[in-house]
Amino acid sequence: MCGIAGSIGWLDEGIISAVRSACGAMTHRGPDSEGFWASRTTEGPGAALAFRRLAIIDLAPEANQPMHDPASGCVQVFNGEIYNYRDLRSELEKDGDTFHTRSDSEVLLKAYARWGAECVHRLRGMFGLAIWDPRAKGLFLARDRMGIKPIYHVLVERGGRQTLLFASELRALLATGLVPREIDPDGLATYLWNGVVMGPTTLVRRIRLMPAGCSFFVDAERPVVTPRRYWRIPRSSGKAVDRREARLDFERALTDAVAMRLVSDVPLGVFLSGGIDSSAIAAIAQRHAGEPVHTFNISFEEQAFDESNHARAVADAIGTRHETIILTERLAASRLDDALGGLDQPSVDAINTYYISRAVREAGLTVALAGTGGDELFGGYQSFRDRLRLRRIMGALRAAPMPVRRLMARALTRIKYPRPGAAPPQVRWGKLEDLLTNGVDALTHYQLMYGLYTRSFHQSLFASNGQKAVVDGLPCDRREELVALIEGQSDLPAWSQLELSCYLGERLLRDTDSASMAVSLEVRVPLIDQEVLRTLAELPDDVRFHPLGRKQLLRDTALAGLDRRLFERPKSGFLLPMDVWMRGQLRPMIDDLFADGDLLRRIGLCGPTVGRLWRAYLDGAPGLYWTRVWAIAALAWWCREHRVSMAPSAEAVR
Repeated sequence: MCGIAGSIGWLDEGIISAVRSACGAMTHRGPDSEGFWASRTTEGPGAALAFRRLAIIDLAPEANQPMHDPASGCVQVFNGEIYNYRDLRSELEKDGDTFHTRSDSEVLLKAYARWGAECVHRLRGMFGLAIWDPRAKGLFLARDRMGIKPIYHVLVERGGRQTLLFASELRALLATGLVPREIDPDGLATYLWNGVVMGPTTLVRRIRLMPAGCSFFVDAERPVVTPRRYWRIPRSSGKAVDRREARLDFERALTDAVAMRLVSDVPLGVFLSGGIDSSAIAAIAQRHAGEPVHTFNISFEEQAFDESNHARAVADAIGTRHETIILTERLAASRLDDALGGLDQPSVDAINTYYISRAVREAGLTVALAGTGGDELFGGYQSFRDRLRLRRIMGALRAAPMPVRRLMARALTRIKYPRPGAAPPQVRWGKLEDLLTNGVDALTHYQLMYGLYTRSFHQSLFASNGQKAVVDGLPCDRREELVALIEGQSDLPAWSQLELSCYLGERLLRDTDSASMAVSLEVRVPLIDQEVLRTLAELPDDVRFHPLGRKQLLRDTALAGLDRRLFERPKSGFLLPMDVWMRGQLRPMIDDLFADGDLLRRIGLCGPTVGRLWRAYLDGAPGLYWTRVWAIAALAWWCREHRVSMAPSAEAVR
């Protein structure tokens, strides 16, 4: 697990300096060593590669990067883990390759040298990689299937010559000094809708995020990026299968996925909240470990948010060595700048991962397994049930004229919230008008349900109408891709694919990467292993999803034999007591951000609307969950910290 940076195109001292600066900005991702390589020492077309290492497998200096393959001349920087590297190594050795390290990095480099771009089809892991290939005079870049490891890129032009810069973090590209610190209006529009910027857009104009499951080859003479998709989330097959064999296939895939992720030359543990997903991972890990696995969870002073007793009960039942870490409001406030500073882009939902990652790192671990993905895969979220209900309601209202639907929605919202505050309700009840005045299109319903605000309030947040290519929080090209992804799928698999692509892929995985790597911790997520996803797509809907909300398949596979009462409680994700903290020790910081009208204007927000939202929240207005306020606070903090603002032409005030 590391940080990579580099360039392809015109190479000179200015570009080399920029690549070194990008690498230097990612020391937190790789505190153990650094390296640099360039394809030439004089000006001209070529490549430069830089690397920060967090040593996980084969700690010897020989496994450092950039790594060079003498036989092919290829040079590699690689961020991530290849979990099936031992099998690939055996295959390559049979074909005559020899190895000088025990690392997965060398296996990956030899795999590319032998199989070229097609090597990605053989990789089982998480990765962001760049390989200079002198045989083709270009650079091969690829990102793992689910997008666990990011690659950001930007094309810069200096003196009429073009160079593509890339890095594991957007902030690293800002550190080059070659990218204007200007907000992308479309990126801002997606952020204010989703609480995270939806790729391939970013919050910074011209910087783009490489799509998950894609690769591209960039010629040094002409550094043009044309992504090539090599993998998509498997669609539900819908075929009749032997149910028993299909379940066994899934069980084998999940067991292998966890076992592969236990390989480490540094201390390893498991995040254990006490819920089904993390408990399943911990239980499988414990069955494969030769000694008690180290598990962790966070405890809060606020009892309504404290799940530590549940986590302890599960740990005792499966036999792990468990540790509870207390996070107080005072401690959280004292580390808030560090938590926000760990965000590569602003996010409404990442600081919880930062706090637990920091606690686990301070306990001496370098690797942690997490249960991320269970709700998306098995229908654990309330949204799965809401989608089915909404579809039935829309079917019943098919003949109702649009004005009738609108009046009905407003009446129901008023019944739910008879005394709205200074800002109208922004939860799903407040979005009934948006929901009931649209068709049964799953993607539109998904975006409306998950949006932070109603359509009208979302628009009122902008100081100007600068976004051009965003529909309901999605860039138009991304929207088209998602429509194609779910086309022809039945409701539950389609909804699962949206959860995997949007909530998991765009928010949870990206947040986990930036927040955990901010403290030099590697997080592994076995539930979204590609073989696990393949086997799930073969299962009938009733086996995979029903009873809806229980994740029964995962229980039966990983938690059989445990007392069922351990998990018979209302679902509760890993949530911080943000509602309490924002009215307490975090309030002065938010007051300060929202009182800065010049800052809000510079980042494209309407100050009066933001102020009205904050006052309504503090007054306890109904239907205003804390995320609606925190999203704006995190955005304002990030933009102020990184000196990012709207281009002058986009700063027209409402």
